[in-house]
Amino acid sequence: MAREITFFSRFEQDIMAGRKTITIRDASESHFQPGEVLRVSRNEDGVFFCFIDVLSVTPIRLGALTEAHAQQENMTLSELKQVINDIYPGLDELFVIAFSKR
Repeated sequence: MAREITFFSRFEQDIMAGRKTITIRDASESHFQPGEVLRVSRNEDGVFFCFIDVLSVTPIRLGALTEAHAQQENMTLSELKQVINDIYPGLDELFVIAFSKR
């Protein structure tokens, strides 16, 4: 059985279309391994919508995020930093989980 990861519903279409290819999480979700297949559901209602393959898990500090990360999230760098601050207020130690949709 595949482990699970959730995304806010606003990201579902970008993931399905391949426009969102990374997610930035805190240490509680840094345990995923490259090669692992994850079952993806919406955070709000738990509805399954796809599987993803984990490509890499890389530690990063908030200040080290770049436009390239923002492009992989399908948003601007300022939008990305705002989203992260909304979800993980005051947190600097993060992890970039790169993935591809199955």
